[in-house]
Amino acid sequence: MRILVVEDEKKVASFLQKGLREEGYAVDVAHDGDDGLVKALVNDYDLLVLDVMLPGRSGIEIVRELRSKEKATPVLMLTARDAEQDVVLGLNAGADDYLTKPFGFDELLARVRALLRRGGAARPDRLVYDDVQLDRVEHAAVRRGERLDLTPKEFQLLEFFMVSPEKVVRRTELLEKVWDLTFDPMSNVVDVHVGHLRRKLGRSGDDPLLHTVRGVGYVLRKGGPA
Repeated sequence: MRILVVEDEKKVASFLQKGLREEGYAVDVAHDGDDGLVKALVNDYDLLVLDVMLPGRSGIEIVRELRSKEKATPVLMLTARDAEQDVVLGLNAGADDYLTKPFGFDELLARVRALLRRGGAARPDRLVYDDVQLDRVEHAAVRRGERLDLTPKEFQLLEFFMVSPEKVVRRTELLEKVWDLTFDPMSNVVDVHVGHLRRKLGRSGDDPLLHTVRGVGYVLRKGGPA
């Protein structure tokens, strides 16, 4: 899943980016409202984390603009502790939740996960394909009843494949959706992580499920690529 953090305090933005990446999310950062709005309009994000007070457009103006263009991406607003009016304005503008500064990362992560689960009817908490089950709430995956020991990034990859099983996924699509804008598109990071995920899936079942489509990408399919 891909998250945009719009925060002008660079230490706070770096802290959020690092923490969310460690949880397996792809994270882009903008340090002013104008850049944040452009990124939010151009790219397909699963969640926006917006500070209210920003250079250029404010977080509230960003939310209003997105909602006016029928962008339904969930929004978590960050506000100063004494800025109750900003909370009201943000929620009325279309924000989904808010968090007052200062905050602990565990609390922010809980809000992020809740908003991602609430993201729409097309986001069930549980995904199943063949003998693999993935629980988005518990952040756990099993095959044939055996829990898979996945890193956060491997879990995110498996989730992406299970959302669209039997569909060939290009490497560029994985870079865009599972990693973030700072990754070198010529890197072999996708192939390495997919290789690790394939081996872990193989340990829990004799039938390979994750296959390479030469020159294109990968597919999650029972019986191999078509």
